[in-house]
Amino acid sequence: MYAIMGATGHVGSAVVDALLEAGEPVLALTHSAEHGDDLRRKGAEVAVVDVRDVDALRGILKQARRAFLLNPPAAVSGDTDVGERATVTAILAALDGSGLEKVVAESTMGAQPGERLGDLNVLYELEQGLKAQPIPAAWNRAAYYMSNWDMALEGARKDGVVPTMFPADFKLPMVAPRDLGQAAARRLTSGLDDVGLRNVEGPARYTMNDVARAFADPLGRPVRAVVTPREQWEQAFRALGFSPAAAHSYARMTGATLDGEMVPERETEKGPTTLEAYIAALVGASPS
Repeated sequence: MYAIMGATGHVGSAVVDALLEAGEPVLALTHSAEHGDDLRRKGAEVAVVDVRDVDALRGILKQARRAFLLNPPAAVSGDTDVGERATVTAILAALDGSGLEKVVAESTMGAQPGERLGDLNVLYELEQGLKAQPIPAAWNRAAYYMSNWDMALEGARKDGVVPTMFPADFKLPMVAPRDLGQAAARRLTSGLDDVGLRNVEGPARYTMNDVARAFADPLGRPVRAVVTPREQWEQAFRALGFSPAAAHSYARMTGATLDGEMVPERETEKGPTTLEAYIAALVGASPS
């Protein structure tokens, strides 16, 4: 049995699908009972759990042989660093005594030690915690999720603009959640010697102008990237409903991504889904 955290999210659901397609038994973890029916229809068993409840989470993990670990995002209306560090601590504590033979965790490219760097330092701390415990552990550092562009569809369709905090010509590794799910499923089912770090991205790297063009073609209209200057990042996050603490962390995370060194492409595993294919499917699935 494979326990999958975040089973209703972009990546977790892709892990569930990949394992079920391969005929593997799945125990899908979700925080909300209302999502259980869809998972059961797919063929998964379902467990509802609050990740912060260490004893409950450990009890569910005991039912599985291997597990996919995904730290849930905290509400941006609060202090995301505090919330996400607390869930990392709970996940690591739940592994103790779980009896799992292997775990695979979702991390992020650019993960690094620090403070107020959002996912970059929070998921680095998850990685370090996995290294320090005895269960064989693998973790995939994911490129920028192509699904982050889902929210740009309405503006691209109505106004012909895609807002971004990265410079228009900045080339960024990106990856489709389905490809991340497939990569995680492969590591979940591989040998106990398949452990440690792997970077996962799509088949190419894309600029923000590339993103605009990817929307323009299926929408049949001009679309351009509109860049928010660095000095306005925190204000822009606040306008989206982020708390001051969360806006500060996300702005620092954006800056660290922009200013940091990129993983060489030769050192990454590449999924097959192109940005153009991902956005074309997004546009096609959305009512006009």
